[in-house]
Parts: sequence; C-alpha cells; structure tokens
Amino acid sequence: MIAPAPQRGTPVTAKFRAENVGSLLRPPELLKARSECAQGRIALDALREIEDRAILQAFEGQRKAGIGIYTDGELRRGSWLTDMADAVEGFVPDKVMLEWKGPGGGAEGSTAQVVGAKLRKVRRLTGHELPLLKKSAPGPFKITLPAPSNFMVASYKRGVTDKFYPTHADLLHALVEFIRDEIRYVVGEGVNYIQFDAPYYSHYLDPTTREQMRSHGFDPDEEFSKSVAGDNAALRDVPRDRVTLGLHVCRGNSRSRWYTEGGYDAIAEKLFGSLDVDCFLLEYDGARAGGFEPLRLVPRGKTVVLGLVTTKEPALESQDDLRRRIDEAARYVPLENLALSTQCGFASVAAGNLLTIDDQWRKLELVADTARKVWS
Repeated sequence: MIAPAPQRGTPVTAKFRAENVGSLLRPPELLKARSECAQGRIALDALREIEDRAILQAFEGQRKAGIGIYTDGELRRGSWLTDMADAVEGFVPDKVMLEWKGPGGGAEGSTAQVVGAKLRKVRRLTGHELPLLKKSAPGPFKITLPAPSNFMVASYKRGVTDKFYPTHADLLHALVEFIRDEIRYVVGEGVNYIQFDAPYYSHYLDPTTREQMRSHGFDPDEEFSKSVAGDNAALRDVPRDRVTLGLHVCRGNSRSRWYTEGGYDAIAEKLFGSLDVDCFLLEYDGARAGGFEPLRLVPRGKTVVLGLVTTKEPALESQDDLRRRIDEAARYVPLENLALSTQCGFASVAAGNLLTIDDQWRKLELVADTARKVWS
C-alpha cells in the first residue's frame, strides 16, 4: 500500500497499484452446494461453511498472486448485484432484457429482478459478508456495492415499476437511501475502501443504447446526470479522511460476454468531473473501450485504475504491451496517479467467465508483477 501525500481539499486515502476488481470464479464445490441449498437438500448453515472455506482459499490465492487489496470474491452472491433484491422487499421475478455480445451472445434477461412494489429494506446487503472479511482477510480489503443508479436501468420496467415509482428519479431516490444506510453500516464496521460497481453507466456512452434511450423519450445525457447525482447522494456522508471511494465502470461481464461498447468520450466530463470518488476503475482491455484520450479530463490527484488485463479469455497479455499501454495512459494522467487491474471480475455472475481458476490466478499474478515493475 502506498499512501499519497495529502493535498488541500483532497481526502487522505489509500492507493493500491494492483487490484482485483471484485469477483472470483466459484469452485465447483461451492456451485454444487448453492444449487443443493436452493433445492432444500442442504441447510443454509452448511452452505455458509462451504462459502467460508472457499473465501479463505480466495484470500490465499490473492496473497500468493501479490494483490495488495483483498476481496471475498463475491463468493456469497448469486451475481454482483443480486444482494439488493435479497435484502430489499419489493423486487419481483421479472427481467429487463439485454442484448449480449460475444460467446453465445443474444437477448437475455439481466440478473437483477424488477421493482414490482414499494421497496423496504429487511436486512443488510453485506451483513453476511463482512464478519469473515474483518476476521480473516490477510491485509486491507474492500467492499463492493452496486451503485444505486444501476437499478434505474436494470430493474425499472414500464407497466410494472411505474405503478409504484412513476419515474426513474422516484426509484433512484428510494435506492439511494438504502445504499446510504448500507454505507453507514460498513463504515461503522471499520471498512475503509468502498467500491461502487456501475456497469450500467456504459449505457450512456454506447451509441446504440443512447439512440434507444432517445427513441423511448429519454435524453441520455440528462439521465446520466441524474445517475451521477444519485450516486453522489449515496456517498454524501462518507468520512473522506479515512475511507477510499472507488467506482468501477465496465460494459457487461457474464460468461465472457458484454452488452455495450464505446469509449468514455460521451460521459467523460460528467463522470470524471462530477462523481465524488477517489479512484476510477476503468475497463481498457480492448477496442470496445476506446482510447485513453478522455482521461485528460480526470482531475489531478484522482487515481485511474487501468483495467488492461481481460477476465474474458484465458490468454495472458504480454507484460511489455501492458507497460507500453500504461505509458500511453500516462500522457493524460500522471504515472503516480495510475494503477493496474483486471478489466472486471472473473465471475460477475456465479457461473463465471470462460477460463479456469488457474487462469484466474495467472492473470492476477501478471497484474501484481507488472505493477511492481512499473511503480517500484
């Protein structure tokens, strides 16, 4: 961990040069146990024991790889955002359809459920995750949370949701309060790195989805401004002298597929200039993410974590190519304000991307080794 020198008006936050975005591949034993628990064949306590073992193994894998900031791999989750529906009453088993690209692409419903009633929080989103992280993580760890703005896209269905929340803004207001409450809880428990995951931000940069929004009567720039304002509101009470705030943007990540494409140009000014976080974890593993030019709009002192190592396929990137691309990005953001990560998690949904657990550890070792060579 390298702590930057504090600057006037800038929070004192931690900086990690090598990161895992969040999720890790589930071991077969865990996938089997979760299926058996859903069928009533084993008790929840038995599933929790298997999850605990898998998470301890995940900690050890990250330690060996050399990653400096730990996650539990989101191994207790069905997907990166499903704990919202598990913790909040009012979601119904319906889907918003997405058009996936890549291996086995096509139309498929989001893993998020649809809002079909007034929402009421019944438990903590991360209450079942935090105790083991606090007790057993080998070093600093982060908690990942879905940004409230995700559900404006993933869970708002006309004819269902609008009976209870007439507009996207009405739903966003309710969701902000739930996430603010969760943030107060994790900060009170001593968490000092919170990462918002916001892949639905990519809907506002993709030319195709922007046009779709317009065809449905929405201005994508206006809707993105509402998303940023809502997510900022959820972060409003965070003590910035001791908590690092990050935001991860990707273009979808399910079974090595994605659903949006395009550079950050359309949202860069608002994203980098208005969102009140310390670091941006950005997908940059291929042409679909565009170039580094939009990074010129990142305010000085904020960190950009370059997601150059893909989690969508097993082939290892060339370390020379990674270092060259870091140098390219440093034309727009000072090298001391850059870091390196995987492009996304390895298993944003429980089924995971199309690579092996051994491939996963090799990818993380590459991230850590490259970061050591660049920033040591």
